[in-house]
Amino acid sequence: MDILGTSLRVCVGDLDAAVGVYERLTGAEAVRFQRGGVAVAAVGCFFLMSGPEAELSVLRKITATIAVKDVDDAVADLRAVGADIVAGPLPTPIGRNLVARHPDGSIFEYVDRKQEAEA
Repeated sequence: MDILGTSLRVCVGDLDAAVGVYERLTGAEAVRFQRGGVAVAAVGCFFLMSGPEAELSVLRKITATIAVKDVDDAVADLRAVGADIVAGPLPTPIGRNLVARHPDGSIFEYVDRKQEAEA
């Protein structure tokens, strides 16, 4: 699989206040979107997330988000090393994603920028 980069997940109580801090630190402008009941702001290499604790508690279990060239390739490689695909691949507003549990128990989200029509 081709890994293109990694994003760190940060759960925050006040998304608007956090966005200003992370925009200043990274020099990047936030891109905001909604994922279920959770408001998300992508700022540089950070995903800032705010919402109901029930949803955030699930998201906190995911160590990081890994950008890959193709989620389908990631599935094949993850299965080859004994990882469990917990969810996906599924379309998202920016491409496709999946969640996998590695053999050591670590949980990661993998995303690509492929749209459903391209898949």
